[in-house]
Amino acid sequence: MCGIVGYIGHRPATKIVLNGLKKLEYRGYDSAGIATIQNGKIAVRRDEGKLHNLETMLASSPINGQLAMGHTRWATHGEPNRRNAHPHTDESGTVAVVQNGIVENFIPLKKELEARDHHFQSDTDTEVIVHLIDENLRQGHDFVTACRMAFRRLRGSHAIVALSKLAPDKLVAIRLGNAGGVTIGLGDGETFLASDMPAILEHTRRMVFMEDGDMAVITAAGVEFSRLDGTVIAKTETTVAWDPVSAEKGEYRHFMQKEIAEQARSLADTIGTRVDFETGAVHLPDLNLSPDDAQSIRRMVITACGTSAYAALVGKFMIESLAKIPVEVDYASEFRYREPVIDDHTLLLAISQSGETADTLAAMDEARKRGARLISIVNVQGSMAERISDGTILMHTGPEIGVASTKAFTASLVDQLLLAMALGQMRGTLDAAESHALAQALLALPAQAGNVLADGNDFETIVNRFYERAHFLYLGRGINYPIALEGALKLKEISYIHAEGYPAGEMKHGPIALIDDWMPVVAIALRDAVYEKMISQIEQVKARNGTVIALTNSGDARVAALADHVLTVPETHPLVSPVLAVLPLQQLAYHMAVRRGNDVDQPRNLAKSVTVE
Repeated sequence: MCGIVGYIGHRPATKIVLNGLKKLEYRGYDSAGIATIQNGKIAVRRDEGKLHNLETMLASSPINGQLAMGHTRWATHGEPNRRNAHPHTDESGTVAVVQNGIVENFIPLKKELEARDHHFQSDTDTEVIVHLIDENLRQGHDFVTACRMAFRRLRGSHAIVALSKLAPDKLVAIRLGNAGGVTIGLGDGETFLASDMPAILEHTRRMVFMEDGDMAVITAAGVEFSRLDGTVIAKTETTVAWDPVSAEKGEYRHFMQKEIAEQARSLADTIGTRVDFETGAVHLPDLNLSPDDAQSIRRMVITACGTSAYAALVGKFMIESLAKIPVEVDYASEFRYREPVIDDHTLLLAISQSGETADTLAAMDEARKRGARLISIVNVQGSMAERISDGTILMHTGPEIGVASTKAFTASLVDQLLLAMALGQMRGTLDAAESHALAQALLALPAQAGNVLADGNDFETIVNRFYERAHFLYLGRGINYPIALEGALKLKEISYIHAEGYPAGEMKHGPIALIDDWMPVVAIALRDAVYEKMISQIEQVKARNGTVIALTNSGDARVAALADHVLTVPETHPLVSPVLAVLPLQQLAYHMAVRRGNDVDQPRNLAKSVTVE
């Protein structure tokens, strides 16, 4: 997960920035770099690999100035090498930029710039930002205006910091969307910035948190904030505690709230460089699966526990649809206590955030004994599940502290979609047109997720009406039936309200007897192949005086007219829709638990990782 640190003031800037980057190493990265202005010129040092490589480079070829910005990169476009490491500069060395996020429209922007004789030096999407700013400077605009004009051209969610030798006394930063946070730290004659507060906490407790659309012009004397349209705004300064655990929460009350909000960024990180957005090709180098191996698979078993098991049910739809491989989903806790039919033509996929879940590891061991090939989707690099697998897909969400999983769930959905696409491409069951459509949906996903999380769905009204209820029913069909299960699980885990998820078509086979005006029904009714079926289910609930909270696509007046309350998500490819659909359900559970006064991050009787049976 990319990290950004910046400094301007009276102290040696490079040292401060480098130390700040070290505090972000826990997030994971594949290259790092620093830029400063030295003797009137932009000086850059960057290298692939860990920070000690950059540190060695700086020791042998030092740079320093009164301002600097640094970056740890998790690759999204272009291989993780020195050429693609941040910061990026233009050919003339006038501008340098670091960025977190994905420039969704980088392809047309790059073609436009190349047609005007701009020459690119990397394979990244970030470099278009550099050239846009440089072009505006050449047209006579000042640095701040040049940045503002460039930022307006970008689509997607971003955190961006820029410097220029033409304005050696300032840094310009912006937050667009919700994929990357920016925190400004205020000092005495010096100013700091970081993508995560712990990077600068040793220097100041006075913080300002940037919101979507905020732009900051940062000098040693302080910071001026405006909106993207140039409107000057005032921001509230917050004094934070020194407690490192509290600090890591930043502006958030709970880790779960923070981790829900981080999903736009974590989704961008887990997509990474694995998708060629122009062709739709998927590359999973750590999967260790050849086309011949893929062709030999006759059957897949996905094994997991809890939230990961519900993610696996979504993966079943994805893999069967794209790779045409029959898939069985098995609770890891039950797998080894029967006689599973496994052989050397079986691919077993294990999903575990920690990679240390006892039942999942035991299921993997049992499958290995029976001849299966093992692959895993895990978040913790170096975990036991990764070590015993033949191939791995890492989630790349960064640490997940809250017991109730959120960002690891959505990352595992994306990882399974990438796996399904890779298998389909290797087996010849997924054509180029569909690959491209899925790639474009994934390209837009981080920004869409950020918009869902920030768009102001009215949870307060729903929570105030229902927080004392004892039961909830969640209904979904098709690929979003598992999302009903996950939504119900989240509510159970942290609010302690009994909730059940059901396939909506089964409602008349029992659960309909429970429906009255005291039990809310959450219905997932997106515009997909089963949309009309879900409309029918909502009408049946209403006919029995039930109360409906509908999760639907933005602008769906038909569902809004039927339901008592509505939560919305944008439309996307049907196989991507579960990623967006689960986000409001996570938020609903969170707000319900807070209203009931519960310990959100450490719900009673639960542990983050179940390492004993």
